[in-house]
Formats: sequence, structure tokens, C-alpha cells
Amino acid sequence: MKIICIGRNYRAHAEELGNAVPEEPVVFCKPDSALLPPRNPFVIPPWTSDVHHEIEWVVRISKVGKYIEPRFAYSYLDAMTVGLDFTARDLQTQLKNKGLPWERAKGFDGSAVLGSWVPIPSEPADHVIRLEKNGVAVQQGSTADFLHSVENLIAFVSQHFTLKKGDVLFTGTPAGVGPVAPGDRLEGFLNGESRLRLNVR
Repeated sequence: MKIICIGRNYRAHAEELGNAVPEEPVVFCKPDSALLPPRNPFVIPPWTSDVHHEIEWVVRISKVGKYIEPRFAYSYLDAMTVGLDFTARDLQTQLKNKGLPWERAKGFDGSAVLGSWVPIPSEPADHVIRLEKNGVAVQQGSTADFLHSVENLIAFVSQHFTLKKGDVLFTGTPAGVGPVAPGDRLEGFLNGESRLRLNVR
């Protein structure tokens, strides 16, 4: 299973971190070891002091595809949920400032959290995601605000990586990312329904 992630797919999020708004999708991957086992808490690694939450709409690939055309891309999806892409922001900033890859800040163990899956609608639609920290909403966004639609994301990614059944695609986070601390309780919502609950340690 591949965990494929898209960065800066919401204009407001790119701007809040001082990044340029990209003309084409920003793609990175997390190893399968980044996937947090179900019901486990998220444990902040000892080598970072600034881990940020990033709530995302996540879709699951249902069949093998390569060089997929956008008009066929939606048929390669069978399920959706919300996920958390945890980022060690302090380490990411250090690596970016040195012009180095920042996989260590994104792909560490437990940095990818998936909520419970639901079937994806048969036709494309807009979906609203929300993250609450300790009962307070901290992030909210709609797929209607994507810079790159999910169809175009799949088409773009499949030019470089063969997509296989069970691969997951994190589609980008809206504005409002911020730090987590031990004792925090996170809850992710998709279209108003809770899909993810997580304790931070």
C-alpha cells in the first residue's frame, strides 16, 4: 500500500505557511510504516517540539491504473474518509531551509492516521472536512476549494506512480494547521459525521 500525499492544495494553507501557490500538484509519499494502527494514540516523537495537525480528505484506490485520464479518474475510487497528516514542522523548516528533502518530517512512524471508511458517492460531489481539538474547531475546508480536483490529482500522480488497489491519497489540508500537545483529543469529521478520534501523548 502506498500513502500518497498532496501538499498546498488549498490556497489559504499555502499562504499561511508563506509558501507559493503551486501551478501543479505538490506530491510526496509516506512509507506504510507511517500508518498509525487503529485505536492507538499518537505519540509525539522525542526529536521534535512542534508537531502540527493537518486534517485531509482521503480517498482509496480501487484498481490498478497508470496514465489515467481525468475523465476516467473518479472510477478508480471506492471509498473516502478523513485523515491526519502529522508534520514535524520544526524539522521540516530546518530541512527546507537547507534545500533538503523533508520526508523525515512527514513520514515518521505514526504520522498518517486514517478515519473509518465510507463508500464514495457514485458521482463526484463536494465534501466538507473539519478537525476539532479538545472540542474546538481548528480546521475546516471543502473539496470545492481545491486548487487541483481529485480527478486531476489522480491523473497527475498516475503519470509518475502506478496506482494499485488499496493505495490511499491524502488530498491536502485547509488552513488552520497548528501544534498538538500531550493530552490533546482530536476528532475529524466528514460531511458532519465523526470519522476519526485520536488521543495525543
